[in-house]
Amino acid sequence: MYQSYSRKLGWFLLIVSIAKLIAASLIELGNDEVYYWTYALQPDWNHFDHPPMVGWMIRVTTLNLHWVSALSLRLGSIICAAISSWFVFRTGKLIANERTGWYAALLYNCSVYTGVIAGLFILPDSPQMLFWTASLYVMAFLFIRNDEQKLSTWLVLGLLIGLAALSKVHGLYLWAGFGLFLLLTRPKWLLNWRLYVAVCVTAACIVPIVYWNIANDFITYRFHSERVTHTSLQWDMLGREIAGEIVYQNPVLFVLIVLSFAAMLRGGLRFNRKKAAVWIQSMSIPMILLFWAVSAFNPTLPHWSGPAYIPLFFASALYLEKKSIQLFPVFVNIAGTFLLIVLIAAIAVVRLSPMNFGSHEKENYGEYCPTLDLSGWEDFSEQFAKLVQSDREKGLMKPNSTIWIDKWFPGGHLEFYTSRKAGIPVIAVGKIQDVHKFAWLNKERHGSKIGDDAYAIVPSNLPMQVMEIYGQYFTTIEPPVVINQVRSGKTVRWFSVYRMKNCKKIPAEILP
Repeated sequence: MYQSYSRKLGWFLLIVSIAKLIAASLIELGNDEVYYWTYALQPDWNHFDHPPMVGWMIRVTTLNLHWVSALSLRLGSIICAAISSWFVFRTGKLIANERTGWYAALLYNCSVYTGVIAGLFILPDSPQMLFWTASLYVMAFLFIRNDEQKLSTWLVLGLLIGLAALSKVHGLYLWAGFGLFLLLTRPKWLLNWRLYVAVCVTAACIVPIVYWNIANDFITYRFHSERVTHTSLQWDMLGREIAGEIVYQNPVLFVLIVLSFAAMLRGGLRFNRKKAAVWIQSMSIPMILLFWAVSAFNPTLPHWSGPAYIPLFFASALYLEKKSIQLFPVFVNIAGTFLLIVLIAAIAVVRLSPMNFGSHEKENYGEYCPTLDLSGWEDFSEQFAKLVQSDREKGLMKPNSTIWIDKWFPGGHLEFYTSRKAGIPVIAVGKIQDVHKFAWLNKERHGSKIGDDAYAIVPSNLPMQVMEIYGQYFTTIEPPVVINQVRSGKTVRWFSVYRMKNCKKIPAEILP
């Protein structure tokens, strides 16, 4: 039976991965994705926003930046999702049975967060899911097999949690959740010296993050702390967070999670070990409640709590196993169909919609339209490259011209698409809170000198006042050249390209 389910899972993951590869090649990179490209351009022990793992993974999948495309950047995410599904399968098998593991793997791929956001797009969550699910598997192995006397198992767990933290720091919650489980069910294990050796392994993994922050005045933690320091209670933000989690987990799957969680609390779900239910709750509920509490006072993003739902997939899978003997239960079919329809529709809209879904005012045409983050940049960059070549041939701009940005978005798109196509560097000007990683890229690039020229590129959906922001630095800023983004015969956005000539003042350095 095990071989049957494992073989089925292999075929299922192959089909899903091929579908994701096709999807990855059909839509351009989003704002966050192109930004994390900068992590690969300039690898470091840590970055302004996040630890370095996503940048290292991009380095691997792009063959050390020799094969660069939307597909190659997203390849690591797709591979990690497939391997994570395997760990989910094995964990479900450990704590219940093989069919439960199969169902859990299916649910993992039906979740918008684990299946698409972290499983298709390239984000720090993408490599973290690999180490998160592997950590859950090793934990289950430890308490089900009573393998607490084996040092190697603890060392592996410590390493996996360390690697999860090198992806996103909240990977450290894995120790908090497991510690709570041990306190509630196996307090004697807290006296096991091997546990603390494993914690030391995790600590060794995050030494580079701490070292980098010491060298950079703990800028990462100051940045993130500013995002969660409000004190007034705002119920609407909590409501948005919960609604966002429902969408990110897949509404159909969320209903199943609620039903199975209620059944687990009533004692209606029986795992191989009676304490498995406590483990599932320890690894999920505190983290979810934490982000709900934070969201009641501060704006949050629904994917922050995404990993906390993974243990609940096991409860949902066992709930299905008690109700169904089908290879693909009704809940899975509905959730999978919903996800597939949404994904196909989204790709079609991004590529073909003759309208934007945001502002139609001239001042900010296209603002708040999510489809514009994933389209138009390749075509614009080709046209801009031709404009740059023409400007050089006609002597309108100096050969060493640069592109100036004052924010990380659209800076990421200009870096990945436009700069590479036109062969001119991106230079950040402004505050570190606005430019993020580009402040460090500046240090490796030759900035503008007195007398140099530069371009400013303003997408209509991200308006800025060029004269107000850059006027002090240049003798002349010419009226813009407008390049339209056309979809299905209609203009959905335009790009204003400003020629800024004869630099008369050098911007202050962003970093000391």
